[in-house]
Amino acid sequence: MHLFIEPVDVWLFRDGRPFDAGSDHRAQSLFPPFPTVIQGVVRSHHLVVKDVDLTNQDSIRQVVGTASDFKGLRMRGPFVAQKSEDRLVRYFPAPADATLRGTTLEALVPEQTPAGIECSLQTDELLYARGEPEKEESLSKWISEADLHRYLDGQPANVVAEDDLFGWENRFGIARHDTTHTAKEGALYEVQFVRPKDEPSERIRTGLSVHLEGLEGLELWPERGWLRMGGEGRGGYFHQVNELPWPEPPDPLPERFKVYFATPTYFEAGWKPRNWKAVFDGCVTLEAAALRRYQSLGGYDLGGKDHKPARRYVPAGSVYFFQCHNTARLRHGWCAVLRSMTRAFQCHSRARLRGTLIQQAITDWGAEIGLGQILIGRW
Repeated sequence: MHLFIEPVDVWLFRDGRPFDAGSDHRAQSLFPPFPTVIQGVVRSHHLVVKDVDLTNQDSIRQVVGTASDFKGLRMRGPFVAQKSEDRLVRYFPAPADATLRGTTLEALVPEQTPAGIECSLQTDELLYARGEPEKEESLSKWISEADLHRYLDGQPANVVAEDDLFGWENRFGIARHDTTHTAKEGALYEVQFVRPKDEPSERIRTGLSVHLEGLEGLELWPERGWLRMGGEGRGGYFHQVNELPWPEPPDPLPERFKVYFATPTYFEAGWKPRNWKAVFDGCVTLEAAALRRYQSLGGYDLGGKDHKPARRYVPAGSVYFFQCHNTARLRHGWCAVLRSMTRAFQCHSRARLRGTLIQQAITDWGAEIGLGQILIGRW
């Protein structure tokens, strides 16, 4: 099932920083929200669709699982998307290995670190790239799916400005006493909301694209409907659309290939897995990585009435450069979490990827709900 979800008004998807009126005055949003947020939206609405008693914890666990057990749910997304008539276009963060030249993105090329440049990072990977450094304005640029494929093939690609897709709105409020409902002194706060772009005259609407599989009873969802999502229980209007295919990786993998992360990913060792040999079959070396600042996110477990552990994620748009020695492919089921839902790399004399229809992921946690989704390019 593939959904396009558009806002009723504005949305609030808070970042991972603690916020409480009186202790901090500003709450910031992330867009698109993390897959961890949308899986909660989907499973909560699934309980409504199946008319589950929301006061019965056993019934809830039987239908949608728990905070750590997703009950068979397989998800890809969420991705920013624009819908025009019957056409749906997904948009992705500009790759971190890009340099902006006018309105086009061009890829930087990893090279041997020049003599005289030293780094305190204890690694043998190359961290130097030929080209101009990333410009600040490229951080808020987006790229359509078609242009992203061109970019991953080594061609210049057009970019889309953030305000062509969505904008930010800051709203103010003041905390109130629970008993008297009067304003608390010194408890003024500011909340940042996101407003996806809506062009009624051009019949263009911006929202989120999400693909779902695995939950028992998904066929019971109506073709159109309303659901609650994000902070303050803001509304979303969903309708089922034709599935957007996820591109097959090159088979075999190129001798020099790069991995673009379309969604955030989590690695226990920080910015990479503890051992890339667990990801790949064959001889593959990481040559360089283009990363932006990590993102922290936790959450709240309503069932357990406790905070979920906060994790640091590698952000979407990150790019890792690899070199195949002989042949290689992504290992099928490289992590116990991924098992059959992962498309993994493997490398011997050439390289290829294989796995199930929905997931191509590299992550230490959360592949089934859409973390670590990847696309493969060349460099």
